Amino acid sequence: MVLGIFRREDRRPFALYGAIVAQARQPAFYTDFGVADSLDGRFDMVVLHVVLATRRLRRDAPTEQQALFDLFVSDMDRSLREMGVGDLTVPKRMKVMAAAFYGRLEAYGSALDAGDAAGLAEAIGRNVFPGGEVAGAAAALAAYAVAAEEALSATPLEAVLEGRPAFPDPAAFAPGRAS
Repeated sequence: MVLGIFRREDRRPFALYGAIVAQARQPAFYTDFGVADSLDGRFDMVVLHVVLATRRLRRDAPTEQQALFDLFVSDMDRSLREMGVGDLTVPKRMKVMAAAFYGRLEAYGSALDAGDAAGLAEAIGRNVFPGGEVAGAAAALAAYAVAAEEALSATPLEAVLEGRPAFPDPAAFAPGRAS
């Protein structure tokens, strides 16, 4: 039903996605970790947080998991169009972005499932810091991701869906500060 998007329960993924984007924009990722403050760097931070939230929703709310992914795709499409990418090029760029998302979902998810901090740091380093990283940034970001996944798992589902996911403070994991 077309008007179904206006029902209150269907709007919850919008709140969650807004919280994800707000967390991905935390200055510490760009200043303390050395993530590039660019289109690619911001994309990678949004993807990392969408992956973590998707993993949380997968087990308890698969319908909302799909709605979150759909919002992410729609936001990326809208962003490309706002940047002036032409109608013929948007689908090609979206295909590349979707492949990047699924690749990161697989790489990060496999490492998280295995409890492989070194593997997660390697995957993050390869994706988030392709030109090299500041000393220890990938390992610190991996430690943040593990803590964020644990915090999301401990957060009641309703709070997550209402846009109140429990993300840790990234500054506490910044290179040189993480334990």
